[in-house]
Amino acid sequence: MLILGISAFYHDSAAALLRDGKIIAAAQEERFTRKKHDAQFPENAISYCLEEAGCTIDQVDQVVFYEKPFLKFERLMETYVGNAPRGFQSFRRAIPVWIKEKLFQKSLLGKELKALNGNKKWDGKLLFTEHHQSHGASAFFPSPFESAAVLTMDGVGEWCTTSIGHGKGNSLEIIRELHFPHSLGLLYSAFTYYTGFRVNSGEYKIMGLAPYGNPKYVDLIRDNVIDVKEDGSIWLDQSYFNYATGLTMTSKKFHDLFGGPPRQPEAKLTQKEMDLAASIQVVTEEIVLKLARTARDITGEKNLCLAGGVALNCVANGKLLRSGIFENIWIQPAAGDAGGALGAAYAAWYQFQKQPRPKLNGARDWMEGTYLGPKFETEDTKRRLDAIGAEYIVLDDDELITRAADALADQRALGWMQGRMEFGPRALGGRSILGDPRSPSMQKVLNLKVKYRESFRPFAPSVLREDVGEWFEYDTDSPYMLMVADVAKSRHKMMTDQENALFGIEKLNIARSEIPAVTHVDYSARIQTVHNDTNPRYWSLISAFKERTGCPVVVNTSFNVRGEPIVCTPDDAFRCFMGTEMDNLAIGNCWLIKEDQDKSLAQNYEEEFELD
Repeated sequence: MLILGISAFYHDSAAALLRDGKIIAAAQEERFTRKKHDAQFPENAISYCLEEAGCTIDQVDQVVFYEKPFLKFERLMETYVGNAPRGFQSFRRAIPVWIKEKLFQKSLLGKELKALNGNKKWDGKLLFTEHHQSHGASAFFPSPFESAAVLTMDGVGEWCTTSIGHGKGNSLEIIRELHFPHSLGLLYSAFTYYTGFRVNSGEYKIMGLAPYGNPKYVDLIRDNVIDVKEDGSIWLDQSYFNYATGLTMTSKKFHDLFGGPPRQPEAKLTQKEMDLAASIQVVTEEIVLKLARTARDITGEKNLCLAGGVALNCVANGKLLRSGIFENIWIQPAAGDAGGALGAAYAAWYQFQKQPRPKLNGARDWMEGTYLGPKFETEDTKRRLDAIGAEYIVLDDDELITRAADALADQRALGWMQGRMEFGPRALGGRSILGDPRSPSMQKVLNLKVKYRESFRPFAPSVLREDVGEWFEYDTDSPYMLMVADVAKSRHKMMTDQENALFGIEKLNIARSEIPAVTHVDYSARIQTVHNDTNPRYWSLISAFKERTGCPVVVNTSFNVRGEPIVCTPDDAFRCFMGTEMDNLAIGNCWLIKEDQDKSLAQNYEEEFELD
């Protein structure tokens, strides 16, 4: 049986296809359209999934949408009616869109599926799951656990903003829910907005900015904005917010409380923004820990599965793991709305079809390392590069690893496009830009000359799984870069009194460990463990780098510039390569050197994409 899951019409549209319960393919629409967070019907992602399965849409038995539009419309109407006449401008903008499109999503989806079928009738079954049911299913069913507590946290679905569930075998029961407008995700997004970053895109910047600050606003937040109960449920004073009925996230009362209007995008960051980021991060971690304890107490489970946008807060995840509340934690790598497509398909297979859930038989989980997107064979890559006018050579596997490891050891920035594209927001060695973590200047170079993004943002280490405990205060799997832990104390460098006295952004360029390019200002790192069984080529590259340097760690950042989706095709990779100061590019077995390229092919990528 073929089941297609779809998420669309809000942000991060995606498609995922199951065949008899096994993931065949999954991808976000943005990777094909090159529009970051593309919310349109995922026509290209669906077409890719069907191609990967070798089928057409008329052979798909069920299509499952990741939420229920009528329930969402009910929430919208009740919120506006309950707050009238406040919010009329927001109501006036939203209602025509809902009446024209969103309220009739069933017919819209049917029309789009018919178009995919060559404008012939599509006879499959169209199903709808609830938003947090999709998140929960994406967290539990592909996890390695036979049973687990399931915690989902995001902005809002239909009504639900947080849920606690219990997964057992092929069943998933939602036990408790927290409803709109009380939302941990929207609280964090409000601070994202207030500090001048883009909602649904810049939340990870707040997480990265937090270690530069002092959490001086925590009591102000607790005493005024939020009431946190012992079970982790929250109540938000809506007089401080504007998201329920307005066109912004925060109100004048919020601005007065924190000393002025929101920072303008791209304005200079001040210590205030750093302190606000540190403060909301502390509050978020407190709530997540309380929710986790409640989930453990009401389910009696030792395993926890996480999904929803808040589950991408890897700093909170690391603290949750170290707390010992649960023995084991598994997080859906596509934890945001894109992953809802996969969860919707899983919900149909296990909860609607009641299919038995098989044993893993030695695999880590059912996500295939989340390498679920397109791949390109050598001949196809050569044809594409020839058409562009690129200069390249084709190497065998051993020579490719040799040249790539040498380039990294020489502190050259390397574009690395190999195998299937990752599903989810993290690049995990399929579509990555790599560097030498030992270089004190690599973090600054990659931010300013390759990624064209804010200098404060940290980079993640990819480390051989067998060596992770020697370099970090961490010794378990983290294949999806969703856990933060400290660099091992044995790798720290002694700081001078003058360096220790630095504050805020002044801390940025101090080499504080043997791997300064991936060591954040608080000695933390967002770790990806690399495994030979899920990505043997990436594992071989890092192993070869270790042979040359003694260091089993490389810098890993996503293969894109600021504001651009992660690259999908060889064409995307070459354009990004030629628009940045990357030195080398490996696309499969094709090896490119920047100096060899026709200078007329260079692009101004610094101004190519809208800022994120």
